[in-house]
Amino acid sequence: MTYSAFGIVEGRPTGVLADVWGRSAVRDVVLILGAAGAVGLAAQLSIPVPGSPVPITGQTFAVLLAGATLGAARSSAGMLLYLVAGVLGVPWFAGGTSGWPSATAGYLLGFIIATALIGQLAALGGDRRPSHTIGLMAAGHSLIYLVGVPWLAVATGSDLASAAANGLVPYLIGDVLKVLLAAALLPGTWLLINRRR
Repeated sequence: MTYSAFGIVEGRPTGVLADVWGRSAVRDVVLILGAAGAVGLAAQLSIPVPGSPVPITGQTFAVLLAGATLGAARSSAGMLLYLVAGVLGVPWFAGGTSGWPSATAGYLLGFIIATALIGQLAALGGDRRPSHTIGLMAAGHSLIYLVGVPWLAVATGSDLASAAANGLVPYLIGDVLKVLLAAALLPGTWLLINRRR
């Protein structure tokens, strides 16, 4: 078995963790609802950042884990549900808020894109080895910031450098910790599953 970039097993898809025990429409709906709920719960672990409308939360960890464990379609559907339900009034954005989050909406849109990428790469085996999981999760974080930071700049009327200083730099240490945790958790889970087969 040979691996390419991100640990993808060349020549065949390998699936995601959620598919190990089978798949059904009811199961998919439950997983989509669960992904949205998990991100909503992680958003409540919210620490304000002075000078920034973007708090430190556990969301990105939940988002990227959802992408890797559920695959592209289910995880991006879960993030879309999270966004739409929050805009319509479910108080599960950071700090128990709801409605259109003008300054942070770009990050929420980035969640949808990032889970689609992470889910696709994980389905190809990109979450099986720690070193490749680090690349996978770093790519997911990068996509979230690529959408979130420019949106923040436009929403707040600031330049891109100021938006990066307020919407990217304060979160990097936490992101590194989340990536390392995922790099231990995902390959470790696959190792346990493969030993039981």
